[in-house]
Amino acid sequence: MDTSTRVEIMRAGHLGRWAALAGAALLASACSPQATGVAGVSAQSPATPTASASPSVTATIPSQTPTADPQSAETPPKGEDPVKIPPPKLSKYTYAFPVQGCRTTYQRQLLVLPKTVIWAGKGCAFVAPVDGVVDEVNTVNKWSPTTDVGAAREGRFVTIIGDDGVRYLGGHLDAVADGLKPGVRVKVGQMLGRVGNSGNARDTGTNLYFAISWKTGPAYWWVRRGMVNPWDYLDAWQSGNKTLSPKEETLKMRGRLGETPRCAVQCASKTVTEPKKKKKKTHATPTPTVIIIDPT
Repeated sequence: MDTSTRVEIMRAGHLGRWAALAGAALLASACSPQATGVAGVSAQSPATPTASASPSVTATIPSQTPTADPQSAETPPKGEDPVKIPPPKLSKYTYAFPVQGCRTTYQRQLLVLPKTVIWAGKGCAFVAPVDGVVDEVNTVNKWSPTTDVGAAREGRFVTIIGDDGVRYLGGHLDAVADGLKPGVRVKVGQMLGRVGNSGNARDTGTNLYFAISWKTGPAYWWVRRGMVNPWDYLDAWQSGNKTLSPKEETLKMRGRLGETPRCAVQCASKTVTEPKKKKKKTHATPTPTVIIIDPT
């Protein structure tokens, strides 16, 4: 074997050992988590994220203990009580609900006549709804069911002409206040009588017959008993609005109907017929027959 051949064989052996060593190095780098490639280049792809068996999460849990911040711990100031604003003044007159000192209920709808019945206990005070002058006073209960005279249906009653020009009637009274007579000046809230059930309220609970109209002569009793629906005004006077006045509505109604309109509802009284007297039967006494016996 010549020298050149021997050199080639030795060179091939060295190359084989180098190849084996390089393969072993590559295998080792593949198995190691921090393996590096040839010439210090990482064998792991940089685009592949490193997997973690348990991800780490950082969070802040709010404390249950109040903070020591003086602004947050400060108690907010209490608000002031609401300011009560009085209802608007709707007229220059001041009114009062016509029954005082008692619990009341009343009708808020038209039932036959434009008036209302204020239910209240017997003896409750009927008061002047406004400043004014007494117009009519009836202290005697003249109503009778057999005749049902219209002018007497309210029983004992008082009417006043208010300073607003409106007439107010309180009827079915149990009694009229002492000293009242036509022409006497009264003040709003002054007692005029006591609630009862006189007149055609005889068989009902005690109440005040309350009506609004305008001044007429006594002959026009159907005007006196009510021409204007009163419940809106009663609602206002009871709830605190003391200046709602029926003056305008009353004047409009009088202008439309006239001062003395004709009666249209419940006008006639009952006609009382005297029972016919039975004629007494008379029986003639028979004349006795005289029998004369002649003894001869």
